[in-house]
Amino acid sequence: MFTEVAQNLFVLSEPLSFYGFQIGRKMIVVRLPNGDLFVNSPAELTAERIEALNDLGTVRYVTPSSKLHGHLYMEDYARTFPEVELFAAPDLDRRRTDLAFDGLLGSSPDPRWADVLDQTAFLGHRWLTEIEFFHVPSGTLILGDVCYNLGPEVPLKTQLFARLLGMYGDVSVPLDLRYTMKNEAAGRRSVERILDWDFERVIVGHGRIVERDAKRRVRDAFEWLV
Repeated sequence: MFTEVAQNLFVLSEPLSFYGFQIGRKMIVVRLPNGDLFVNSPAELTAERIEALNDLGTVRYVTPSSKLHGHLYMEDYARTFPEVELFAAPDLDRRRTDLAFDGLLGSSPDPRWADVLDQTAFLGHRWLTEIEFFHVPSGTLILGDVCYNLGPEVPLKTQLFARLLGMYGDVSVPLDLRYTMKNEAAGRRSVERILDWDFERVIVGHGRIVERDAKRRVRDAFEWLV
């Protein structure tokens, strides 16, 4: 169910249909040194998933990537895991007034996970501020929607859609995100911060995990900006 892609770093992949296109999605779980679990982009809970999470540790922190990516099931985690704390990405607290958040995510990590996870906000877009994470022990960059990595594993219909949006075949930034940047200087600084991290792997919210030439491929994806 959960694939351990590196020590104490787990990924759950599941189908996701976006306007009829199968793009898939990923949930990321990081086990902290004290056994607490940091969950990013939580997936829907089932009895099997609850059992698997309890086997991994204690679900403690649940985070989305943005106000659009990875927040749909946060309320289920609040009901299921008594010690959980929910964190809001920028503007999510205004969108999800039904949720009681314990903290807001920004460009500095919470001290309780800072030794394991660094983070920064991707700034400069017209309507989306996304929080990017870096798993320090494994050198893994964790992204949401700013980059996709769709290939022949998706249906033909999705392949055609991905080609039209310039996000097929390798790590790539969708054209709609490129064309709706409001402040390219802020975006450039965000990308430079990401590229300062010493990452060797990239987990994107939609698509294949990158296991080789990770930094070069991310740099190439943002060549239009940096």
